[in-house]
Amino acid sequence: MNLAERIDAALPQTQCTRCGYPDCRRYAEAVAAGEAEINQCPPGGAEGVARLAAVTGRPALPLDPDKGVEATRGVAVIDEAWCIGCTLCIKACPVDCIVGAPKAMHVVVAAQCTGCELCLPACPVDCIAMPEVTTATGWAAWSQPQADEARERYAFHQFRRHREVEENDARLMAKAEVKLADIAAASVITDPAMLDRKRAVIEAALARARARRAPGG
Repeated sequence: MNLAERIDAALPQTQCTRCGYPDCRRYAEAVAAGEAEINQCPPGGAEGVARLAAVTGRPALPLDPDKGVEATRGVAVIDEAWCIGCTLCIKACPVDCIVGAPKAMHVVVAAQCTGCELCLPACPVDCIAMPEVTTATGWAAWSQPQADEARERYAFHQFRRHREVEENDARLMAKAEVKLADIAAASVITDPAMLDRKRAVIEAALARARARRAPGG
């Protein structure tokens, strides 16, 4: 494993973004590149800093208070009486541990919740609480098997979201191609200049969709 991979393996994988990066992997890459300090992960706590110090060879530092504090771990609980089924918490959860559907009450699979708290600001009716499930903090409140599972669930979450974008782009492309065919037939537009403008707009939209679907797009 390269340095970024070893740093990532030492992180708790809660994907909480408190470190200032979109996910644990991006934080690991920033640390490896010397762009971030090793004390920016509150869920890892002091032990987490020590782990990163051992991996990177840097001196251990106190946890950066601007990123948060080491605390007990909470698990999301949704108040059924107040849930409006908006699905915003489902979209915010990085490990897909919230189950539900539009206009239906949502439920958290507690064993899979990382305590990231990203669902809290997403809920428009404040029906989510984070009661603590441990009295320990940092890695003492977490485990390597839990971190490994969270990494796998986050990877699947990213794959699922990417697949949804691709499927939506494919639907839009199909509709645009039908519209382009209609325009080419000049069934509704007879002005050549307007026909060219319409065709250019649709072809540009198709090009953008294809670029997003292309590898690395």
